[in-house]
Amino acid sequence: MDIRQLRYFIALAEERQVTSAALKLHMSQPPLSQQLKLMETELGVQLFHRNGRQLELTAPGRTLFEHALTITRLMDEAKAETRESGLGIRGKLSIGVNTLSDSRLPGALSLFREKYPKVTFKIQQNETNTLIQLVRDKTLDLAIVRLPIDLEDFDCLMLGDEPLYFVTGDAEPGTLTCKHESVSYEAIAGYPLLLPSTEGLGLYNLILEHFRSRGLSPIIIGECSDIGMLIELVSSGFGASILPETSLGRHTGRSLRYSRIDDPYAVSSSAVIWLKQPFLSKAAVNFIGTLRAGAAGSEISAEARLQ
Repeated sequence: MDIRQLRYFIALAEERQVTSAALKLHMSQPPLSQQLKLMETELGVQLFHRNGRQLELTAPGRTLFEHALTITRLMDEAKAETRESGLGIRGKLSIGVNTLSDSRLPGALSLFREKYPKVTFKIQQNETNTLIQLVRDKTLDLAIVRLPIDLEDFDCLMLGDEPLYFVTGDAEPGTLTCKHESVSYEAIAGYPLLLPSTEGLGLYNLILEHFRSRGLSPIIIGECSDIGMLIELVSSGFGASILPETSLGRHTGRSLRYSRIDDPYAVSSSAVIWLKQPFLSKAAVNFIGTLRAGAAGSEISAEARLQ
């Protein structure tokens, strides 16, 4: 017994006549009667009482009718959801986010959800090197990471740069204070530094390279992948740090003092990465399109964003 026969059976049960059921199914009566006979033979039960031209469901027939309605409904839903998944308007989108996060993600997700309300999300935050491996393993569809990284296996969408700030805890309690004078790497090298991310990848490697290029050996007292904890430690006076603008804007309730670094290249770049085609789902393609549209967003001064 197959799905086609179940649809024949449902039509017979609803129309209660072979003639009208055949008309509804756009087929002749003999093949429909033959299919009903085949079903009854296969199941070993009578599905209808014949009362002249009228058909009435037997007790086994009523049982099959209930199951047939459920099976055909599920089949129709499966077909529809499969088609919608292929179009990217249904499914689950798995997104990785670097521990430094990115200020554009909430807005991009909101815009995407307005266009594709049937797509659900799994958002995972982790360090860049872990996110890269999860994308390679296809556990994540895509990830927002901090550069530089090796992009050989990936396609990417650059999200732009944001300035880096030297951050200390010598501010009034509960305030985020901007020191309008800039600070040099030479001056920063004299402070004990607690840096974000993981050695050899992303922002950590970028910061160290800025020092190395100047022949400087910074005082690195540690690293912390939890940016909330890092900022709390800096606020308590444990050490200083270098952070991108986004991180400061998300922790405005801390006692922090920040200064722009006196170097036009003191910026942190973000990118969305995904495995090179054909591995990308249609939902992920649509989300990247949403991010691409948002990447042309307004340019606001750093100090204004941190207020």
